[in-house]
Amino acid sequence: MAALFRFEVHTPYRRFFSDEVEAVTLTLSDGEITVYANHSFFTAPVVTGFLKIKDKTGVWKTAFVAEGFLEVKSHNTILVADAAEWPEEIDGERARAARQQAEETIASSSFKFESNAARAALRRASFRLRVKDMA
Repeated sequence: MAALFRFEVHTPYRRFFSDEVEAVTLTLSDGEITVYANHSFFTAPVVTGFLKIKDKTGVWKTAFVAEGFLEVKSHNTILVADAAEWPEEIDGERARAARQQAEETIASSSFKFESNAARAALRRASFRLRVKDMA
């Protein structure tokens, strides 16, 4: 059996996940990383994307995760994110509407802060839909 470590995901609204796992894969600001037991300690920003969790039975599960921070410590890894959702929790219609709105804002915006916010919203909506389609 592979070595396990405690992994927790917290959002402003709830504790999304808390259990012993074999591995966790997600995207940091400088690329994708997979964390296993006894990984070196670090703290890093997380970008919107997929959160893949290999549970203690060896099964990979995929979820959506928004921006946040990952802290890897001895036998404990914590992700604090703006949002995290399992595929069955994602409202596909709402995500499609958010994607449409973001695309329209990007096309019509003359202010950089508006287009940057719309690009972030577009990324969130697109990843939510990709995770939903995986289910």
